[in-house]
Amino acid sequence: MSKRDYYEILGVSKDASQDEIKKAYRKKAMKFHPDRNTDDPKAEEKFKEASEAYEVLRDEQSRQRYDRFGHQGVNGGSGFGGRGGFENVGFDDIFSRFSEIFGADIFGGDFGGRGRSRRRRSTGQPGSDMKLRIELGLEEIAFGTDKKLKVKKYVTCDECNGTGAETEDDFETCSTCNGMGEVRQVHKTMLGQMVNVQPCPDCNGEGRIIRNKCPKCNGEGRYKGEETVQLRVPSGVSNGNYITLSGQGNAGRRGGEAGDLVVLIEEKEHEHFERDGNDIYYDLVLSVPDAVLGTEVEVPTLKGKAKIKVDEGTQPGKLLRMSEKGIHGLHNSGIGDQFIRVNVYIPENLTDEERSHIEALRGQEHFHASNKDDGGKGFFSKIKDVFT
Repeated sequence: MSKRDYYEILGVSKDASQDEIKKAYRKKAMKFHPDRNTDDPKAEEKFKEASEAYEVLRDEQSRQRYDRFGHQGVNGGSGFGGRGGFENVGFDDIFSRFSEIFGADIFGGDFGGRGRSRRRRSTGQPGSDMKLRIELGLEEIAFGTDKKLKVKKYVTCDECNGTGAETEDDFETCSTCNGMGEVRQVHKTMLGQMVNVQPCPDCNGEGRIIRNKCPKCNGEGRYKGEETVQLRVPSGVSNGNYITLSGQGNAGRRGGEAGDLVVLIEEKEHEHFERDGNDIYYDLVLSVPDAVLGTEVEVPTLKGKAKIKVDEGTQPGKLLRMSEKGIHGLHNSGIGDQFIRVNVYIPENLTDEERSHIEALRGQEHFHASNKDDGGKGFFSKIKDVFT
């Protein structure tokens, strides 16, 4: 079954602003929230569908990829950019993202039971997310690469397996909250009773207390350490893109869920090439004789050296195209080209013999400048000429 268009799901036009998209999503999410539609089995799927659409359209980069390549452009990779692979996102993640956007209490009241049941089931405090920057060369970006990252972070205690206690028998139910992890205070007001729910101050919301703490982590269930994390970088990433590694951030306290590791991509400047999307550009400098008579030269590519033919009479500024010698696009969106920008070296200091040869050519018919009108074509117009 094919996926529906994201704009259609939210009921907005393709040129809708971010505010319009946000308002449309909030309206849909409130309408189809599962706790509001317990008798409608399809509501949960519609809620997730709207959340998927919003996750893509609220980010400008993923929105541009979707506008250009459709669903394949954003769902072709698992976890890239923090948006792709939405099918694997659980409802707990969707609810937490919704709360981040519209406020933690947006689903309070009569239909907030899902969030409260999550808190009661929690046995620890979640770990925090981490951010890490890595520099990549153009060759790594062009074909993708695997990285091993040494990350200093909180790691799960191997002595107590993250529980924080010496043994499993060292736990006891918190008497203050009776294992619920939260305490409620009821206040009478003119408008009726108001209930204030807060994490239990004695067990910090965990529902149980440790009698004998693990000596290695002092009851935390984690300690500061270092881990090696495997990272697969797909081809075609750009400066400023990021990859989210779920569960690779700081370990949670006393068995809490680990945070995520967000890896930010920084593209290093290349010795030879300039990048434009999936295409790359190389400046080739020819001597006057080579430009006039033509030649065959060796130029660098992302996979080593390659030869290219230069026709006689090649003019400075001409673009030569090497098909599919560029970058392999993100999510298999195609392979770019390598363009050779021709420059001609004009010597500044000549010997008497060299000068006499040039003087002899000055009066020849084919060495007169013609000042041909090129129609005012700029650099990018010349690029179009290469394709036509």
